[in-house]
Amino acid sequence: MNCIFCKIVNNDIPSYTIYEDEIVKVFLDVNPDSNGHMLIIPRQHVLDITEIESDAWNHILNITKNMKSLLEEKLKIDGLTLIQNNGMVQEVKHFHLHLKPYYKERQNLLPIEDIYNKLKEH
Repeated sequence: MNCIFCKIVNNDIPSYTIYEDEIVKVFLDVNPDSNGHMLIIPRQHVLDITEIESDAWNHILNITKNMKSLLEEKLKIDGLTLIQNNGMVQEVKHFHLHLKPYYKERQNLLPIEDIYNKLKEH
């Protein structure tokens, strides 16, 4: 399979992993829109929202709550946008949920290593 996210799950491609368990992997987006922009993906390859099982989806939502708390604590975010694309607007054909932090005051993008180190301090 030539799926970049499957390669990340299998550690064939390195990632800035924030959290992982037997169901999901959470890592920083290497092309972030804001500081702390991360992705939550299921370890199992599923195309999109129509293929993901309810248990996995519910688990992703619970992990999302945990990641929101982490972003609030470590990066002092003021809001969070969740985005999940399907069909033609889905760049990588492996289900993924974007967590895009929002800040009241404009933030310069920091190096991804700096963000990773702040989030991994927990």
